[in-house]
Amino acid sequence: MFDTFPAFRRASIAVALGAASVLFVGCTATPPKTSATATEQRQSLNSAANATLTRLYEASPQSKELVARAKGVLVFPDVLSGSFIVGAEHGKGVLRVGGAPAGYYSTTAGSIGFQAGAQSKAMVLLFMTDDALNKFRNSAGWTVGADATVAVANIGANGRIDTNTAQQPIVGFVMNNGGLMAGVSLAGTKISKLDL
Repeated sequence: MFDTFPAFRRASIAVALGAASVLFVGCTATPPKTSATATEQRQSLNSAANATLTRLYEASPQSKELVARAKGVLVFPDVLSGSFIVGAEHGKGVLRVGGAPAGYYSTTAGSIGFQAGAQSKAMVLLFMTDDALNKFRNSAGWTVGADATVAVANIGANGRIDTNTAQQPIVGFVMNNGGLMAGVSLAGTKISKLDL
């Protein structure tokens, strides 16, 4: 059957197949980017959590008192979300108990509806009771709305936190580059423990 093809056409097909195989080999032979070690990831998350809490205190000075009273503070410094009709978000964070790191976690969430674009936000969850903190720490996977309700803080014009919100077992803050976000729902946000 090859005899029916002119030599030039056979050579062109061979060159095209060879080029395609080089491209595929090039794609698979590229070494992965070196990722940060677990220690470097922990250090980075801890530094970013400090910066996030500083921003929170500037946006709402009263939040510093709540953080000091909390039994545990879970900080996700950088939750990235991207969407086009279907949205997804992901981030990593650190749980602090008594001011010291007590575990590292990831957060994921999805949404459906008219949306497009990408954005970054920070989330801070305050576990105000031992019971709320223990249920969180003992869970294999924890979802806002299914495993516990998170009262997202309502901040008044004077920068004060709504009294009712401050008395809930779990209080949440969500910030973007413009400051604290109002009217945000965290329902459906899944949080899982990381091995870092």
